[in-house]
Order: sequence, then structure tokens, then C-alpha cells
Amino acid sequence: MRRRAQTLLAFLVVAGAAAGCRQDMHDQPVIEPFEESNFFADKRGYRMPIEGTVARGQLREDKAFYTGLSGDRFLTKLPLAGTRELLERGRDRFEVFCSPCHSRVGDGRGMIVRRGFKQPASFHEARLRNQPVGYYFDVMSRGFGEMSSYAAQIRPEDRWAIVAYIRALQLSQAVVLADLDNEQRERVRTGLANRGSLASPAGGEETVGHD
Repeated sequence: MRRRAQTLLAFLVVAGAAAGCRQDMHDQPVIEPFEESNFFADKRGYRMPIEGTVARGQLREDKAFYTGLSGDRFLTKLPLAGTRELLERGRDRFEVFCSPCHSRVGDGRGMIVRRGFKQPASFHEARLRNQPVGYYFDVMSRGFGEMSSYAAQIRPEDRWAIVAYIRALQLSQAVVLADLDNEQRERVRTGLANRGSLASPAGGEETVGHD
């Protein structure tokens, strides 16, 4: 009986100590956001960052990389090496974020467009084929027309990867057959001729079109 009473007393002491500790941790003596403080002359506990302060990971000295601009002009060359890995990453991100509107080949006939959303311009029309790479980065960053900004969803390096993939799409959909070797030319003809995907521009050269 005595041992049981001692055990119960020890339990109550530990429980009481734990409860006190929990309360201290729960209600720490710190200034909460927007709480008044007598330490500062303006009584504000919430302080603005010191001028010039940059959050970790937010120092963006390479303005061209983060804006797509060189001065007030769009970049004409990718600020990243055009590797296979970059294109594969660009294809992955394009199919996730862009293809619902622009379609996988970039003709503007994506799935949600087929369901009634306003159709964007095709990447293969002359106006967009002639745009510099910085233009595409700027549109993804700031939005354009019905398209909202994707800066919050897509990292800058992934935006550039998408730009590289858009360029690859544009090239793939307007290949001049005369520039291919015999084996490549035959493979293209076999795969596309029966689908009506070969086009002859004004100059007479056959090009690979898109559906």
C-alpha cells in the first residue's frame, strides 16, 4: 500500500512538472507578429527588414537570367547550355504546365482549348517563330493575355528549359526534307506522308508539318 502511494505521488510530481514545462514552451516570451512592443519608440513589435537585406536564396545578380532581358531588349540566346538534359527537363515541364493549352506540339489546340478555353496562338506561326528566346521567358514570368504568370509555379531554370523545348518544337515541325540524309528522309516520308503532314511552302521545298 505504501509503495503504491509513493508511486502515485511520484507520478503526480512528474505530471505537474511536465505540465509546467509544456506551458512554458507553448507561451514563450517573444513578440508575436503585429504585437505591441515597448522596446521600440514606434511601439511596433513587427519590424521591417533592414534596407538592402536579401533573403537566403533570393540574391539575383544575373538580371538577364531572371528577367529574360539584356537592358531593355529580350535575350536572343539561351543563358544556359543547350544540353539534352535541358531539353528533356523542358519537355517534362512543358507537358505539365503548357500542353493543356498549347498542346504537346505547340499548335494551340490543347485539351482545355477543346473544352472551350480561348485558343492561344500557335508557336509555329511566323510571328512567334521569330520572337527571341527572352520573349517566351518574359511571358511565362509575367503572363500575357489570357495566360497568367507562372513565376510562382515554375522555377527560372525550368522556364528556360521550357523555352529551349519550344525552340525544339518549332524546329521539329518545320524540317526541310532536303536537309536530311536519305535514311532520315525515308523515315519521315513513311511516317508522315500518309497522314497528310507534308507541306510544300512557296519556295517549293517540302517541309514536315504538324497535325
